[in-house]
Amino acid sequence: MKRRSKLVGLVAAVAVMLGGLFVITLGAAPGASAATARQLNYSFQWQQNGFYCGPAATRIALSARGLNFSQRYLAGQLGTTTAGTNSAFDTTRVLNRLGSTSFYETKMIPGNLANQAQINRLQWDIVFDIDRNYPIVANVVGTAFDTDGDRHGYGGGHYLAVVGYRDGGWTAKIADSADAQRVGWYWMSTTRLANWIAARGYSA
Repeated sequence: MKRRSKLVGLVAAVAVMLGGLFVITLGAAPGASAATARQLNYSFQWQQNGFYCGPAATRIALSARGLNFSQRYLAGQLGTTTAGTNSAFDTTRVLNRLGSTSFYETKMIPGNLANQAQINRLQWDIVFDIDRNYPIVANVVGTAFDTDGDRHGYGGGHYLAVVGYRDGGWTAKIADSADAQRVGWYWMSTTRLANWIAARGYSA
């Protein structure tokens, strides 16, 4: 199975297939595909209460894989309580179990801000995962602004799903089950998203 974490930070390596003129280049912040934009199909639901953001985001991610579960069922699988869902380790566990896969790994961003390597890793994960029809589930905390300038604030933490990208993965499409604009999705720069995840983690 893939282990993308082993790719990040590698010294540039080039693989060339002669005849087909097919070249793959991996570097410190490798691009995962030649596509510059991609969006997944998914089934959206608003979260059913104030502490079901984890189940709602996990449900969105699984729906893109053709798997449909209720938020209540997912809450039980995640161990969600009135205090919420504990961490990205839980979303990773449930995404793999219910998806019958080992694709997802938990990526943590410790500290108050993401460093450049962590931002690059998130961009790479977004492109790699979305290209393979796997949304990302991210645990965020604090306030961030989307590309339209709208504010999204979750002082106690929140879970959301990344369901697409543009600009080669440097802008992410986010499905947010508690979007204050009542749209349910928006675009955000990957750098801002990484800093929003800081002190938490994501399943990718």
